[in-house]
Amino acid sequence: MNQQGDPPAGFGLGASLLDVPDRRDGMAYVMPDNAKLAVRVALATGRPLLLRGEPGSGKSSLAAHVALERNWRYYEYIVTSRTAAQDLLWGFDSIRRLADAQLGRKLDDYRYVEPGVLWWTFARESAYQRGRLAGGSIQPADEPNADINAARSADNAIVLIDEIDKADPDLPNGLLVPLGSNEFRVRETGTTIRIQPPRQPTTAQTESRTLIVVTTNEERELPQAFLRRCVVIWLEHPNRDQLVAIARRHFEVHEGGMNADDELLATRLAALIVDLRQQAERAAVRQPSTAEFLDALRACRHLGIAVGGAEWAQIETMLLVKRQQPK
Repeated sequence: MNQQGDPPAGFGLGASLLDVPDRRDGMAYVMPDNAKLAVRVALATGRPLLLRGEPGSGKSSLAAHVALERNWRYYEYIVTSRTAAQDLLWGFDSIRRLADAQLGRKLDDYRYVEPGVLWWTFARESAYQRGRLAGGSIQPADEPNADINAARSADNAIVLIDEIDKADPDLPNGLLVPLGSNEFRVRETGTTIRIQPPRQPTTAQTESRTLIVVTTNEERELPQAFLRRCVVIWLEHPNRDQLVAIARRHFEVHEGGMNADDELLATRLAALIVDLRQQAERAAVRQPSTAEFLDALRACRHLGIAVGGAEWAQIETMLLVKRQQPK
């Protein structure tokens, strides 16, 4: 699982699509029009962008795409049921501190501080120094996605807080002040972390220098206080033409493009996906996602399976419908 120290899956640019089926580098993402506007609104207001929608609607890929497009630094945190708000701000290794105390070593609380993704987003230089402002030497903290971020803007950053609905309401409630003020206080050292000024100040700043993207799969209702502080959009499943455009983009980026046969296969499969989604909606069951559409397209393309052919029914069950075994 990608957390603070690991680069997002898919950032290995030498790997093929088949090696890394769930790439999160944003290279092949096709941005919906409402999402383009929502990003601009979030940057104009300085508010977090909350992406709502069903699993597989493209929410988790948007942040990496915007970061790539703008050449901004990129961080991400995938929320679990055990995530607390502080995990996104900072961590403190109290066990290592206790061990050092028992060994009689000189204690420096800054040594045990680990910056979280929001700290890196707000104040990168402070995060490197674990919050120490001046005096003394300290082992610099390891920046998440350091190889990617080294060549990107020092003044601008995007962070993805993925699947926030996995956690209980204490998590979004605990982020209200840090996300509203772009600052927080590290309890163990008393250091206040706030968004750092730009290295190259401009006379007129027309948008925020940070973008916080939050996703939810609607598994749990989010607190109203959190919703009030966000720019909110719902990402719908793509229609037939949009699915074909997404397939075309993925194959252009990762597999050298599509020929006429690939285009025809993608069009037929996209029409079938739309039909399956309508059936699923009527039956109140899960709809096939865009990622599953791409999986089916790749399988049919590489295995020579025709939509509606002898093996198609099994492909449909394996990759799209995924029905439970009858009891």
